[in-house]
Amino acid sequence: MEMKDLVSIRDFSPEEIEYLLFLSRQIKAHPSAYRDALQGKTLALIFEKPSLRTRVSFDVGIHQLGGFCINLAPAEINLGKRESIHDVARNLERMVQGIVLRTFSHEIVEEMAACCDIPVINGLTDCSHPCQAMADYLTICEIKGRVKGIKIAFVGDSNNVAHSLLFGSAQLGAEIRIASPPSYEPRPQAIAWALQRASQTGGIVDVTNDPRAAVAGADIVYTDVWTSMGQESEAPERRQVFRPYQVNAELFALAKPDAVFMHCLPAHRGEEVMPDIIDSAHSVVFQQAENRLHVQKAILIELMKHMQLEGLRPAQAEELVTV
Repeated sequence: MEMKDLVSIRDFSPEEIEYLLFLSRQIKAHPSAYRDALQGKTLALIFEKPSLRTRVSFDVGIHQLGGFCINLAPAEINLGKRESIHDVARNLERMVQGIVLRTFSHEIVEEMAACCDIPVINGLTDCSHPCQAMADYLTICEIKGRVKGIKIAFVGDSNNVAHSLLFGSAQLGAEIRIASPPSYEPRPQAIAWALQRASQTGGIVDVTNDPRAAVAGADIVYTDVWTSMGQESEAPERRQVFRPYQVNAELFALAKPDAVFMHCLPAHRGEEVMPDIIDSAHSVVFQQAENRLHVQKAILIELMKHMQLEGLRPAQAEELVTV
């Protein structure tokens, strides 16, 4: 793989995504074979939003690969205020071999990646959650044996997870149907990109306001919370708007008999999904959660394996000698 950063699944080629999924399966099956893959290397975690699965999977993952991580809390950096994104990036690239950034604005991750010469991994932004989608597609591969041609219905708010699922489906030739209320659909530029890529891979992209049409005949039924972090003031209104998009027994019955239910978690039982669906035999939400660990280990290996332990690159060291 030639890429340096993981900012969006759009940055990968279909072949690179397929390779990462293959490597993830290998790591999951033979974890001890990779225990020294990143021996001595350090990963910096910058989390401006709360996290359970992303933080734990990256922290545990880098340790299981022979490296270690440091957690940098918002108050310690105050990114872009106490110190510019540029200066934070240029400092960290001399001390660590990779950065995971979980923040509010996608532009912050893009700027961080542009400012430094070590891998920057998007741990979640307002419009993208690529590591989650990669774990989702690993889960689909495990259950259905493939991604290409699989029918995926996403019902609810077209948030960061929905965007990354949209990009991944288009990359891998799946059929994705996204059902959201009016004004809550995916961003127009995201739809346009997915339609273009799907035309090359044989995928199908359909965006609708009808949850029943989206779920009918689906292999996968996926939803997420109606109110994401930072939208808490909108919660009462969103509960009313999204009520027809709740994944309950009636809606799920429209999917294929062997359909599975997916959710990136955390889940609000009784809101976006009913307990008899998320806690049923059809649900694979904890398999998804575990797969965050295996996918992110594959991502860390591929992006960090060539990073030098020394803070200064050879060219920089030479410059200092000549000054």
